[in-house]
Amino acid sequence: MSVETSPQSISPSPRITVLLADDHASIRAGLRLLLETAEGIEVVGEAADGAAAIRQVRALAPDVVLMDARMPGTDGITATRQIVAESSCEVLMLTTFDLDEVVFGALRAGAAGFLLKSVEPARLIEAIRQVAAGDGVIAPEVTRKLLDAFVASAGSTDDDAPDDSPRPSGTAARPSAPPASGGSSGTAQLRSRIEEHLTPREQDVLAALGRGLSNAQIAEEMVISLATVKSHVSSVLSKLHLSSRMQAAICAREAGLVSSRKR
Repeated sequence: MSVETSPQSISPSPRITVLLADDHASIRAGLRLLLETAEGIEVVGEAADGAAAIRQVRALAPDVVLMDARMPGTDGITATRQIVAESSCEVLMLTTFDLDEVVFGALRAGAAGFLLKSVEPARLIEAIRQVAAGDGVIAPEVTRKLLDAFVASAGSTDDDAPDDSPRPSGTAARPSAPPASGGSSGTAQLRSRIEEHLTPREQDVLAALGRGLSNAQIAEEMVISLATVKSHVSSVLSKLHLSSRMQAAICAREAGLVSSRKR
């Protein structure tokens, strides 16, 4: 027996849940007021420091955290590192200054995006939607220094960003990025490592990340579900000891996957 479905019974698009983390109550209030006007976005909680943000993520499981980079006690970068390590929540970092150590630290910690607090309201709302959909978002003002910093530092060790924050029992820290390639020999070594640790499908996903595709675009191109894409991306990051999509993209390019793989 067939069952007719009326238009009213069709499930609406899922809402994007957001946690606000900033030590200034006035800034949190302003962000909440702004986001309450955005269709499909719901603010589910607030945190005045990084430790509180970690607790709130565990309790509320938001889709996105708007994280202030500098807060007393546990700062935003430390909190981001732990949140990314133990949850699927995306972190969009906000800060007043585009200092090198903040930009680099945020992305090393696994933030999906980095914006200045001077960002236009419409752009911030768009960025939240992009991050929730699996895209990376970088403020135009810091794009060049970010790329320069990552290319120059991709071969650094955990000394740059120690991952020694406390974690619940059974939660493993995500290791640092693999060494950058050094000429043709380094490229071959990195390519060999990728082929050793990743399945062919995961290599395709890594190459897609190198081309800057979002989860939705990868799903469409490979004809797989979004859930499957997210699972593959998580596996790629874990197996290659990466902490963000940005690192994965750089890794793919250094290994020659972007130029050598067909669409």
